[in-house]
Amino acid sequence: MAQSTAEEVKNVAKQKADQIVEEAKASAQKQVDDLNNEIVRKQKEIEDVKKQFDIYKAKMESLLISQLELLKEVNKDSE
Repeated sequence: MAQSTAEEVKNVAKQKADQIVEEAKASAQKQVDDLNNEIVRKQKEIEDVKKQFDIYKAKMESLLISQLELLKEVNKDSE
């Protein structure tokens, strides 16, 4: 009887250990999934900022070109 009780305790302990391991795996996988989702969001944010910067650069280039043309016209008129 003592042997069967010891076996039962051993089995219950193993089941609990297995459950703890499975819960830890599930928790770790959820954290990995959450981090992967965060990485995707951050990459999208980076791409959006890059696009905004490219638009800003194009606008600044256009502004500078128009200002240069204006200066050329002013210099022509003063000659």
